[in-house]
Amino acid sequence: MKETVVSGIRSTGKLHIGNYYGAVKSFVKMQHEYNCYFFIADLHSLTTHPTPQDLHGNIKQVLVEYLACGIDPEETTIYIQSDVPEIAELYLYLNMNAYMGELERSTSFKDKVRGNPDNVNAGLLTYPVLMAADILIHKATKVPVGKDQEQHLEMARTFGNRFNRLYHNEYFPEPYAFSYSKGLVKVPGLDGKGKMGKSEGENNAVYLSDSPEIIRKKVLKAVTDGGPTAEFQEKPEAIQNLFELMKIVSPADTLTHFEDQYNKMTIRYGDFKKQLAEDMILTTAPMRERINEIAADTSYLRQVAKHGALKARESAQKTIREVREIIGFKSF
Repeated sequence: MKETVVSGIRSTGKLHIGNYYGAVKSFVKMQHEYNCYFFIADLHSLTTHPTPQDLHGNIKQVLVEYLACGIDPEETTIYIQSDVPEIAELYLYLNMNAYMGELERSTSFKDKVRGNPDNVNAGLLTYPVLMAADILIHKATKVPVGKDQEQHLEMARTFGNRFNRLYHNEYFPEPYAFSYSKGLVKVPGLDGKGKMGKSEGENNAVYLSDSPEIIRKKVLKAVTDGGPTAEFQEKPEAIQNLFELMKIVSPADTLTHFEDQYNKMTIRYGDFKKQLAEDMILTTAPMRERINEIAADTSYLRQVAKHGALKARESAQKTIREVREIIGFKSF
């Protein structure tokens, strides 16, 4: 019997290469080897209060880009989170045994509070509980996530194990992070600090749907410095981030070439960034072409979403029936 995999991406806009290399690339490979559930996390996106028009458009965009990246709805289950109400029910049950202290210690919660102190809502606080419900609803054991989500996954194990102990029932298995690379992938942004993300500004991320012209402009604007002042010196964060991006999208000999130039103090950042941009354009080309084609086929998208919801709910309903029984909710 195949192990179950669950993962999702928030519907807060277009997918970028951080999403692709951090998660979606693994999704495409895993779908042939595991029982996979890949969802569009529209409930999670409500913490930022999108307009109805933006929410709907973003859900469609992520669905289109999942398909364009090669996720096959015949091989795996692709669904929209809000189409599976059982997730919200499990979220409620898990919340009853999640404690304020542990939720407030979440690194992502503290980051969100610092970044947007006027929007500290309960959804942000209990975000790890909803993520746990997403995973546990299908009793997944493998979760392809980026390095920044490791703590959330640890919390999902905590909530599942706590349920098991509370009800003296080894019901939920322990989910673990999984990637085909040796370590979890963290894709840096172009702004010189932190990871690539949608919330850090338009120029921080290279989107899968970006045209070659836009990619070139974004990469050429990427933060650099005055260049190395000594041979083999340690790279500052902004420069290291660009080299990390090159490691992800470029051939190994290209990376070696520019590493040698940096170490010998002969690097020209203009040439380096031009090469990085062209390699990004090349690696995103197949997806960019398919995005436009798939986005125009509304009936196909509707069919994929409906089919995925039916498959996901079949699994989720079984879990909720069993969880209700374990808790003590029984029909008279």
